[in-house]
Amino acid sequence: MKKLILLILLISCAVVYGQEPSGRAILERVDENYTAENHRATSTMVIKGRRATRTLQAESWIQGVDKAFTEYLSPAREKGTKMLKLGDELWIYSPSTDRIIKIAGHMLKRSVMGSDLSYEDYMEDPVLSNIYNAQLTGDENIDGRDCYILELLAKKEGVAYYRRKMWVDMERYLPLKEELFAKGGKLLKRFVIKEVFKVGKRWYPKRMVFKDVLKSGEGTEFIIDSIEFDVEIPEYIFSKASLRK
Repeated sequence: MKKLILLILLISCAVVYGQEPSGRAILERVDENYTAENHRATSTMVIKGRRATRTLQAESWIQGVDKAFTEYLSPAREKGTKMLKLGDELWIYSPSTDRIIKIAGHMLKRSVMGSDLSYEDYMEDPVLSNIYNAQLTGDENIDGRDCYILELLAKKEGVAYYRRKMWVDMERYLPLKEELFAKGGKLLKRFVIKEVFKVGKRWYPKRMVFKDVLKSGEGTEFIIDSIEFDVEIPEYIFSKASLRK
């Protein structure tokens, strides 16, 4: 009898050990790759419009989930343009007009520099497990990588994308592909990671493409040129005064 009970316990443990992680656990692993106490990055954004292609370079400083500062370095027309996020507020400085404008309300839905990204995307909480419930619905191979398929539903009203479908690399815990939907079920945007790299112990996107399916053009390619995690950032960076410096 004791041997039978022991056998049952061993089988039960084996079944539990072999279970797939929950949707929430997978999403939390994705969040671990993306978020840090603070980081600094330089990036290139290639906007492939219907008639022309534009390339912009920028430097960004990010602290937690509430503070972010971006300065555009090129081309000359955009050089010196700056964006500052503090909590749920966003300001932009334009050197051509020497004005600081607060972006709020319907303006958040506008495109950032003509790209497929909106100011809403810039303002979104990067910790997705804070704003979505996640369910594991299956698996699929994407470009030779085995992926979990997650269905994300917003925990509350007012988020930019009420539902998201995400294909998460089973080994690296990065979403190699995403589809973003409105509450009514309409597909709004697609996101695909084309290349990844390892920074310390974490995997991070190196090259990705965003496509607003409601716009013409081939989408916006976003390339991380360099990134440093857990670096010291002077506090003055996250102030409105820094916009005019």
